[in-house]
Amino acid sequence: MTGSDEDPRVAELRTAVSRLRRELAAHPAEFPDRGIAEDELAALAAMTIDGAPEIPRLRRSLLLIAGAIGSVSALSRGLSEVRSAVELFGEPPRG
Repeated sequence: MTGSDEDPRVAELRTAVSRLRRELAAHPAEFPDRGIAEDELAALAAMTIDGAPEIPRLRRSLLLIAGAIGSVSALSRGLSEVRSAVELFGEPPRG
């Protein structure tokens, strides 16, 4: 897929995920769910390669990442950017 054919939402998600992955890798503290966050960020990164990611899977990964690193204040900005990028794919149905 060329840059002009790429969905801008996917590009935004890829950028946000990449940034948070770098921030997490550079974060010196270990915490219990770090591996979960790393795995889910890798899954999100893989979803951006294929083009149109599955929205339910995006949301599930976001919830797992937020649960894993939500209390690490140094990563809050990156997490917020990933959340914003996931939200570009639409709001969940209200029910």
